[in-house]
Amino acid sequence: MDAPDLTTLNDTDYEQLAVSHAHPKHRDPDTWAALTSIDNIERTRNALNNVHQRTAATLRRRKSERDAFQQECHARGEAGKRDWFATRAEYEQWRRRTAGFHQMIQQAISELGKLKRVQNHRLKTQQGSQAAREALRKLSVAVQRHQAAHAKAGGIAGQEDYELWQLLDQLTVPYGPDQEPTTLRTMLDFYWTDVDVVTDADVRRAAAERTMRQAPAGRSGEFTGVPRARHVGGEKRLAG
Repeated sequence: MDAPDLTTLNDTDYEQLAVSHAHPKHRDPDTWAALTSIDNIERTRNALNNVHQRTAATLRRRKSERDAFQQECHARGEAGKRDWFATRAEYEQWRRRTAGFHQMIQQAISELGKLKRVQNHRLKTQQGSQAAREALRKLSVAVQRHQAAHAKAGGIAGQEDYELWQLLDQLTVPYGPDQEPTTLRTMLDFYWTDVDVVTDADVRRAAAERTMRQAPAGRSGEFTGVPRARHVGGEKRLAG
């Protein structure tokens, strides 16, 4: 059974639909899911609250009327007592049936309250995760720009710079339907920033950066062990 379009229902029809699904045994799963969705749960809870309040008012009014009738019957003596007992079974049957309905609506309202708290917690967690993810994106963009500025300037970066840039290749975030771990650099390349045209100079700088990152203490292995040139005038003076 397909769930109805709840936005087309007026308040009376919506209330009747909510009441007909108040008991778990009588629920159509798709309709109940629609009634308890984040878009409709407040309307459903308000509808059942209105029914609950009306039922409580009816119970109180009938009890008050019954108490007044009892006093009237007792005032009329034996004939009045017979009238009292003659109507007692019918009233008790109505009271039990109405009280049971009242309790069922109360239980449904309590269930909706629990569902609403779960939805609020889930929404708050989702908003927190989105905020943290956005903060991480901004941080990653800043690190990428820092690396790009170094490459463009052609200066010598320190070890702390390389360690910072390497975090883009080491840290991951879940992405996609299967929540696969994806590096920050991949996220930057494909999802978080616009793609720029790569020039030959960019390629050469990137290759140089990779070489530097692979070297101990950020120093290229190509120059390891190469002796330093002596300064002019720094020759050793040997005794003649």
